Order: sequence, then C-alpha cells, then structure tokens
Amino acid sequence: MALLIALGLAVFVLPSPWGVVAVAVGGAVELVEAWFLWQWSHRRTPAVGVEALIGARAVVVSPCRPVGSIRVKGELWQARCEGGADEGAVVAVVAVERLTLVVEVA
Repeated sequence: MALLIALGLAVFVLPSPWGVVAVAVGGAVELVEAWFLWQWSHRRTPAVGVEALIGARAVVVSPCRPVGSIRVKGELWQARCEGGADEGAVVAVVAVERLTLVVEVA
C-alpha cells in the first residue's frame, strides 16, 4: 500500500527528484512490512500429528480397565490406563503407542 501511495505522489504531486525518493521509501516500507509479517507467521512450528496430543486433557467415554475410549479435542481415541479410569473421569495423555493413547488420571 505504501508503494502505491508513493507512486501516486511521484506521478501527480511531487517534483522530479522527490518522486524518486518517495518511491524508494515506499518500496523500503513494503519490504520491511513483508519481512516482519513473514517472521511473525513463522514464529513457531505448528503442532500437528498424534504427538501433539501428549499433555492434553481428555474425558473417558468408556471405562479404561486397562483399555477403553477417551474423547480428546473432539475426537474419540482408544486409550490404555494402567491405573484404570471410570466413565466421565478426566485423564491426561502421557504417551502414544501406535494409535493407542497412554493416559493417567489427572
């Protein structure tokens, strides 16, 4: 946007040497803005995959004695809880084994 404003000023308003300066400053502002937005959008790596579930809280859907089902982040997963957990209990995901989540009572 700054570059378009600078171009408009250079063509219609400013005298000859100042038009070039305005376009250069507008271009520099655009480059700094693009660099800042790129840095901001890449500030951390996205958490994806089943490994991102470690540490998440879940609710037991069917009793885990030791294998049952839990609902974590809106999805149903098969889970294993060595200590056992009844339906409705809140558990925390501590590990992942293939497609089975290992949980502990929170």
